[in-house]
Order: sequence, then C-alpha cells, then structure tokens
Amino acid sequence: MKISDQMATRLTEAFAPTLLEVHDDSEKHRGHAGYQDGGESHWQIVIASPAFDGMNRLARHRAIHAALGKDIIGRIHALAIDIR
Repeated sequence: MKISDQMATRLTEAFAPTLLEVHDDSEKHRGHAGYQDGGESHWQIVIASPAFDGMNRLARHRAIHAALGKDIIGRIHALAIDIR
C-alpha cells in the first residue's frame, strides 16, 4: 500500500475529517536533502476536522503525527501540515 493511502486511512480513522488532501510533493524537492527516487519523501497534508476544536497549533500537529504513527513518520523526510 502506498504511503499516501496509509496516511489517508489513518487520518480518516483518527479525525473523521471534513476535508483531507494528501499530496506527494517530492518531485518539487529533487536534488534537495532527503529526496528519494520514486518520491514519497516530501508530503503536504491539508486537513479540517471538528476533532481539532479546542486544540492549539502544537497539539494539532502532535495529534497528526501520533495518528500517522512512528512507522510512517520514520519513512518520510518532510511533512507540511495545513490545518483549516
């Protein structure tokens, strides 16, 4: 299963988002640190969910990292998170 599918599944299960976009931005970082042939190294997540209500920015980011899990976080180089 692709990392993007795993990310989407875990984020959906954890937050029941009203908006979820998972983008592989690896190609934009060709030649930069952490780039891997075949992509799946640099990611952007756009997410909105009532589950984030009452959380500050740091708590939201921590919750996303926890939902993704150490196995996914350990396999990627960069993660940009846009919480709406």
